[in-house]
Amino acid sequence: MGALRQAQGPMLRRGLPRVAGGDPWPPAGEVEVGDAATSTVVESSVAEAAPAAEPAPTVATAEPVEAPHAAEVAPSPSTGSAAGVTLRRGLPRTPGGEPWPPADAAQAAPVAPTAAPVAATAATAPVAAAAAPVAAAAAPVATSGAPVAAVKATATGVALRRGLPRRPGGEPWPPAGAAAAVAIEPVGPSTGSGVDSAALDLIDASDIPASAAVSTIDVSIPLPFPRTVFPGKYAFVPQSPAPEPKRYGPFTKGQWAGTVIVGGIALLGAAAMAVLFVRWLLSLSGMQDFLTTYPGEYHLPEGAPVGFPAWLGWQHFFNVFLMVLIIRSGLRIRGEKRPTAFWTPRNDPKGKVSLTIWFHQALDILWLVNGVVFIVLLFVTGQWMRVIPTSWEVIPNAFTAVLQYISLDWPTENGWVNYNSIQQIAYFVTIFIAAPLAAVTGYRMSGMWPKNAEKLNKAYPIEWARALHFPVMLYFVAFIAVHVFLVFATGALRNLNHMYAAQGSVDPNAYADNWTGFWFLVASLVVIVAAWVAARPLVLAPIAKLFGTVSSR
Repeated sequence: MGALRQAQGPMLRRGLPRVAGGDPWPPAGEVEVGDAATSTVVESSVAEAAPAAEPAPTVATAEPVEAPHAAEVAPSPSTGSAAGVTLRRGLPRTPGGEPWPPADAAQAAPVAPTAAPVAATAATAPVAAAAAPVAAAAAPVATSGAPVAAVKATATGVALRRGLPRRPGGEPWPPAGAAAAVAIEPVGPSTGSGVDSAALDLIDASDIPASAAVSTIDVSIPLPFPRTVFPGKYAFVPQSPAPEPKRYGPFTKGQWAGTVIVGGIALLGAAAMAVLFVRWLLSLSGMQDFLTTYPGEYHLPEGAPVGFPAWLGWQHFFNVFLMVLIIRSGLRIRGEKRPTAFWTPRNDPKGKVSLTIWFHQALDILWLVNGVVFIVLLFVTGQWMRVIPTSWEVIPNAFTAVLQYISLDWPTENGWVNYNSIQQIAYFVTIFIAAPLAAVTGYRMSGMWPKNAEKLNKAYPIEWARALHFPVMLYFVAFIAVHVFLVFATGALRNLNHMYAAQGSVDPNAYADNWTGFWFLVASLVVIVAAWVAARPLVLAPIAKLFGTVSSR
């Protein structure tokens, strides 16, 4: 088998594909094909290596080897005449010339001489230079005590087609006379009618005469010209796909930024159109008469108090302080997946909740206590008439007040004396509707609700409480945002003096340069921010231990 490998020669170097998207040419596994003399030498070497045997009474002919595009070979005479194989035509050698080689060119396929005509079927094999099938003769080999076996030649010595030169001004490549080598393989099973592999191992390269040497190409020699193309840095570094961007809800940071920008532009456009439309509407004569009748506020009942007492300013501060922390803890409960600390009441070991829930419920209790005190003082001092509507005129006046706000022509009002109708309705809804809803729904979802009261649970399902509690919180957020905006947009110093310093006058322009209320506001904001930062388990745990047990599990 060693001599067989030497006869096959080195593998051809593969180049560009023949068709777009195809494999490199020639196909993988092709070998260079040598001169046909090698086939003859190999056959004779096999015959010499085997011991002489008596002529068999009958000679078995080789069975045909089937392969794609097999061609029948006519019986060749003992003179060894060649059968012509037409070469495939390629690109022209010169611009505007004919395809190469010429149309009548054919490649001779010499066949080794035999003692008598033998008919065989040749197996076609792809060769580096010719894609057409090549005929091969099956030569009988005499073995001792065995029938004649068939030997299949994958290719007979076909000269390689010469192409462009390797260097400018050089000869066409490959050199003249270069041919592909012959590959011999036994046909049939390893035992029986096939050629014994041991017989092929007896073939040695030294047994092949020098006159039958094959002209082959050594592709291991480097190219004779300098290398000009080099692989880039990514040829040796595997590229990993870019990581998926982190999402915050349904969008990434970039998508959220784009949504905010586009949404802001859309809102500004809609607001500008609304302002222009309302201004046009208020310019109509019918709307002018309506504004005169309902200017945006109605007169309070006789005996209504004027101004704000000091307790109202303190109640306002406590209310803001507690509501900010309640909203913060409520949002944290919705986003908390693995609490870091838990609180358990002393009298109910089964009522363990997270420390965040305990903090939220404690704030709710303080807020409810502050709200009860606030409502009691409202009715005791008569301040209720300022926040509870006392006439149906509040509805048309609220409508005109909204139109004036939209048109950016603020309604003339003085909160020290009387709120306009839209303010009165907003305060009434916040104090007497939204606040009780928040308290009732929060109590239903808390651990203080009796779990064994089946009739009560059926009458007031927890799903109702969950469906209302979060929208109520959103209402408080919207109310605070609009309230703060209007405080600063309709006279910041005057309004801050009303709420925080309990200073005001019947004259709406009084106390315009007084900064007392502003500094009270700054002090209250410092306290609220400090409480916001301190609302963490490290600070809350010692306080919670006064009312129960704090644990990490």
